[in-house]
Amino acid sequence: MWNLFINDTRNERYPLADTGVCRLVTKDAYNSTKAEEVKMIVNLTKRVFINSLDSYASKCIAEFLSARVVGASLVGSDEQEDEEENISKVSKVKEETFEIVGTFANKHESDEEGQSHVLEKYYQLKNEELLVHLMECDVIIYNITEHADQIEEASWAISALHNEMARFSKPKMFILISTIMTWALSKPVDLEDPEIPFTEEDYRRRKAHPNFKEHINIEKLVVKLGKKNSSLFSTYVVASGVQYGMGEQVFHYFFKTSWLGDLPEVPIFGEGTNVIPTIHISDLAGVIQNVIDHKPKQQYLVAVDDSQNTFEDIVKKITFVLGPGKTKKVPKEDAFLIRDLTQMDIDALFVNLRVEAVYVKENFNIHWVCQSGIRDNMDRVVEEYKRTRDLLPIRVCVLGPPAVGKSTVSERICKHYKLHHIHLQEAISEALAHLESASKTEDPETEAEDSAMPSEFLETLKENMEQNEGRLDDQYVIRILRDKMKSKPCWNQGFVLDGFPKTYEQAKNLFYADDDEPEDMSSKIPPFNKNIIPEFVFFLDASDEFLKNRVMNLPESLVQGTSYSQDQFPLRLTSFRKRNLEDENVLNYFEELDIHMEHIEVTGGGDEEKLLVTERVVKTVGKPKNYGPTSQELEEEERRNADRRLRKEARERADTERMEADEAKQRAARWEEWSKCLEEVKKQEHDLLEAQSVPLRDYLMKNVMPTLTQGLIECCKTRPKDPVDFLAEYLFKNNPQAE
Repeated sequence: MWNLFINDTRNERYPLADTGVCRLVTKDAYNSTKAEEVKMIVNLTKRVFINSLDSYASKCIAEFLSARVVGASLVGSDEQEDEEENISKVSKVKEETFEIVGTFANKHESDEEGQSHVLEKYYQLKNEELLVHLMECDVIIYNITEHADQIEEASWAISALHNEMARFSKPKMFILISTIMTWALSKPVDLEDPEIPFTEEDYRRRKAHPNFKEHINIEKLVVKLGKKNSSLFSTYVVASGVQYGMGEQVFHYFFKTSWLGDLPEVPIFGEGTNVIPTIHISDLAGVIQNVIDHKPKQQYLVAVDDSQNTFEDIVKKITFVLGPGKTKKVPKEDAFLIRDLTQMDIDALFVNLRVEAVYVKENFNIHWVCQSGIRDNMDRVVEEYKRTRDLLPIRVCVLGPPAVGKSTVSERICKHYKLHHIHLQEAISEALAHLESASKTEDPETEAEDSAMPSEFLETLKENMEQNEGRLDDQYVIRILRDKMKSKPCWNQGFVLDGFPKTYEQAKNLFYADDDEPEDMSSKIPPFNKNIIPEFVFFLDASDEFLKNRVMNLPESLVQGTSYSQDQFPLRLTSFRKRNLEDENVLNYFEELDIHMEHIEVTGGGDEEKLLVTERVVKTVGKPKNYGPTSQELEEEERRNADRRLRKEARERADTERMEADEAKQRAARWEEWSKCLEEVKKQEHDLLEAQSVPLRDYLMKNVMPTLTQGLIECCKTRPKDPVDFLAEYLFKNNPQAE
């Protein structure tokens, strides 16, 4: 059923949405309609199916749609309420928003928190079961920009729905989110002017990248099946530019490399002059929302922003805002050595294409997040990246008396959280080395006054150190530490400030607010820089006796030439105690800023004590807010574990074989000993029998054997029939005793 706005003065018709409701509204009313009125007119929930909700694009689009009201994009941009106000009203009119259902490729992902916007979750469904769920939905969205294995399922889904149109209880819409890579090898619109961009009208001339032939085939299928009965089953293809924002996908390697700061120069693969068509993922979701609300006649849409950024432009801006600020060009082939880059990512990074989304800009009502592109909105994109991936800096300050173990604890905190250790002497040495290097480097493109600045500051520091016997005045120390805390690595990951500031005045000068930061005149809290002020302050303390005994027990090699010497350490300790008894001390400064300081009493000097202190710090600070182990580190760790496991098994086998050999030797020795004992026993028994048989033998030889022998001889001579009876009778007759 058509749902219409009807202009009662011009008799024109304005399609609103497939709500099953007809409404007569004047054009003036249409133009002045607010989002709240549109909700009253539409007053219908749309059930939206999205595949692979655990993938980057599908997840972001689902979150975007779940917070929007059906039909909200139909309102004119000049009269529409602010986006924040619309989203805040969603909770009150939940029945009029998009209901999100969809599939998950990973069972674990579907069970994770943060999926409350998904009404129903499906996992490993058979085609018959999936079709039942698709038939229940008003809009079916298939995203094939990330995983090519979804193409086959998307092709089956639209074919199956097309075959079931006769059973539709209400109109349905199928949206295929494809990729601009299906245009990658298209010939220029004008060979004489290759910079003329493509538009949606040129989609029949597009030619796909060799790795995206299946993508263009399903695009053609979707457009074809939507022509039969568009009022009942409308189909659309949205060719998305390379997506960015909300945590990143294709460009994630460059964000991660810049954020970690492991490489001094971020690589640009190839010349980097290729133009990459891009779009913020929220803007892509806005295009999808407009397609659902407007149901345009154009079936093939291009979703890109207005930028014409090259690969080099994008990488340079990323590393400038987030990382070391330096790039280097490397061969294209090096991209294939990066494990974090998939083949689809590499293809997208090397595309060279100029495309303009004319239809989208002229006909849709999109509240663009980054219409001018990723380079011009890099600050916003970086903040989204850090917030989405929970890559937030952790800033810690560790204070305490000398020799209490601040540096050891600070190093352990840095190792656990992957933070940067800011130690006063190390920071000064690093700054001097950097200035030495910078003063020797001559850049002809740099103005003379700028190139002289490092050398001038270096000379100033050296003169100040000469005047103060190797020490620097507070103003220079604070400048060095402040620059260190504002450096990209400390800005990104965070830092542990070790043993500084020591006084209220030092803290006030170190953390003062920049000129461009707004100052709250009504607040009694002293102004401070929110980007470098520590979030956690730990004060390690111990008794003076404990500290003195600890220093006395240090090796002479560690004490010699340091402030831990016998004549200097007591003075340092006394000075520290005196500073903290003043009315304005460093502890008071953090208390004024409502930064809780945790006092930790140190009572022992061993590793166990340091471990307990570190565990207490970790418990207070919480979980790390940075990247976990990389895939290479995980593989190396797994390899090390496998090596350890193999060595352990080899040792166990060797131990078992050795034990078996020892047992065999012991058994052989026991058997030999038992055999010897047995032989000895037999010999003794034999000798005993021999000894016992002598008198018996003598008795027989004397009294029995002569007569018996003679009887046997006679028996042999006579050979009677019954020799036994004959022998018995002979012995009876010839018994010597009988005679």
